[in-house]
Amino acid sequence: MKIVGISGSIVGSKTRTALDYTIKALVDQKPDAETTILDLADYHIEYSDGRPYFEYEGDTKYVAETIMEADVVIIATPIFQASIPGILKNVFDLLPQEAFRDKIVSMVVTAGSPKHYLVAEQQLKPILAYMKAQIVQTYVYIEEKDFYRKEIINPDIVFRIERLAEDTLVLAETYKQIRAAKEAEYGL
Repeated sequence: MKIVGISGSIVGSKTRTALDYTIKALVDQKPDAETTILDLADYHIEYSDGRPYFEYEGDTKYVAETIMEADVVIIATPIFQASIPGILKNVFDLLPQEAFRDKIVSMVVTAGSPKHYLVAEQQLKPILAYMKAQIVQTYVYIEEKDFYRKEIINPDIVFRIERLAEDTLVLAETYKQIRAAKEAEYGL
């Protein structure tokens, strides 16, 4: 199972910290999983210009191909100005319309206050659904007060991350079995 975690911002540390906790929880529950973290701050990503993702070069091509090869995608995003960061939206724009077909996608959202908790519901989930993701319906919303010195200090948040990891893996395994049964039905 290939798991890709995306830290969807080029600034700050809280989103990456939340992603690290989530990836650790996934690996603790599925040690044989192949994991890759794409911290968008570490890459120079071109703006999408409508080309197929495989025609880009360098970091842009690497990020897009890594996402396309994943079975499970964890999207960690901050909320800026009541929206997802432009760099994350650009990554979505680089990918084909059905990029997340047959992929399980989970979300971890960081924000400075509780005011923007619906951004994941009203912006991120519709984008992922349009791109054909199998979305884990619950997500973890983490406020600034839950962090201290690049650590999550709220035990409830840690518990919810562990539960999200479990739900993600259960959905991935279940979906894999459903697909296998359907393919067997067709003799594939």
